[in-house]
Amino acid sequence: MKISTKEKRKLRNRKKLKRVNTNRYRVSINKSLNNISAQIIDDKSNKTLVSASSFEKNFKIKKVKKIEKSSLIGETLAKRAKDKKIFEVYFDRGNYKYHGRIKILAETLRKNGLKF
Repeated sequence: MKISTKEKRKLRNRKKLKRVNTNRYRVSINKSLNNISAQIIDDKSNKTLVSASSFEKNFKIKKVKKIEKSSLIGETLAKRAKDKKIFEVYFDRGNYKYHGRIKILAETLRKNGLKF
């Protein structure tokens, strides 16, 4: 079975991140055409600690553009992470390129106090 280029990129990216980052939580990103979600995962216990998504009710009410949605999700995730005393993470972009909505989300997380 042939592995797609997106899957290869995801595996290559994750392999490098796992080697480089120890004792940190992972920020995992998932995006579709209209929505974006992010979650902070503890890989040792395989549990999601904090998550934010544009599927949530308070985001569904507002009519915002996709890029603005990314920055709102970033702010929300950073705020929720601070409440749980999470400050150092590593950014797993998965099979997405660090560009556009993913880049905006990462920059917003940095601006709001997460270190990676």
